[in-house]
Amino acid sequence: MNLKELNQIAEAMVAPGKGILAADESTGTIEKRLSSINVPNTEENRRDYREMLFTTQDCEKYISGVILYDETLRQKAKDGTPFVEILKKKGIVPGIKVDKGTVDLPGSNGEKITEGLDGLRKRLQEYHQLGARFAKWRAVLSIDEAAGKPSRQALVANAEALARYAALCQAENIVPIVEPEILMDGAHGIDVAFRATERTLHTVFEQLALHNVAFEGMILKPNMVIHGESCKTPASVDECADATVKVLLRTVPAAVPGIAFLSGGQSDEDASAHLGAMNARNPNLPWKLTFSYGRALQALPLKLWGGKAANVANAQKGFLHRARLNSLAASGKYEAKLEQEFKAA
Repeated sequence: MNLKELNQIAEAMVAPGKGILAADESTGTIEKRLSSINVPNTEENRRDYREMLFTTQDCEKYISGVILYDETLRQKAKDGTPFVEILKKKGIVPGIKVDKGTVDLPGSNGEKITEGLDGLRKRLQEYHQLGARFAKWRAVLSIDEAAGKPSRQALVANAEALARYAALCQAENIVPIVEPEILMDGAHGIDVAFRATERTLHTVFEQLALHNVAFEGMILKPNMVIHGESCKTPASVDECADATVKVLLRTVPAAVPGIAFLSGGQSDEDASAHLGAMNARNPNLPWKLTFSYGRALQALPLKLWGGKAANVANAQKGFLHRARLNSLAASGKYEAKLEQEFKAA
């Protein structure tokens, strides 16, 4: 492990005003995106869509890294240039999703565990050769207080898997993004989400330390502390921002270079507003707070693209618009009124 190199990559991934594009949808997941615009899920269409995103002029001003899927890491643009090379020429760090998705956790009450540790070392070695310099592993947890979720069993099992993955990544000189996601499903309030997130992050960092993961060479990708999507008394933007920062200060070591939030099903506007409020209200945190969004960056350009080459330029403008707004949020300069800029133009 070259910790100096890992730290340099991690710092680049959370450079001021920049964040990460999550373009690591599996073939099944991207089918849902493409079907929403009536585009067949073919390799050519998947390539064209991602090429539209990656070749957006000036996106490197706001995007520091891109999480790729196995297929995408190996793909080439129409002109034969590998996607990895397109990103590297822009100064964008290529990354790779390495988990194999979730399955039922045996012995639990319907909770999930993420698979993919078998053979991971060899896959990481190959991915490094292909140009990936960071990786991502997602653990999925749910809140249901009546059912005792997230259970201690699910927390420990998923935290240990995250820690083993992270240790393997660092051994192969790949920066691990550690992603424990608590889903927004449910009617719970923000206090319940706070307690679940605090328990989760305590458990994750306990396991990371146990497996000798160097905090300086990793990025955390957690959920924000937000009420359940069907909560009857939703918290305000500032309340969510304050609760999120409070739980992070209680649980995340200062040695971690940065925290890149997932959007977790929030609307584009909410994801930007929450991140912007965190940074505006807390300018002197020990780590950088930025974004690692998938749908919250892609929903607008996907709709504008519609699978048609004639729409690429406008779709790229939409992508750049969302990337810029999240860049402002990462800098604490986001204002809700900016959401109208693209529509007005």
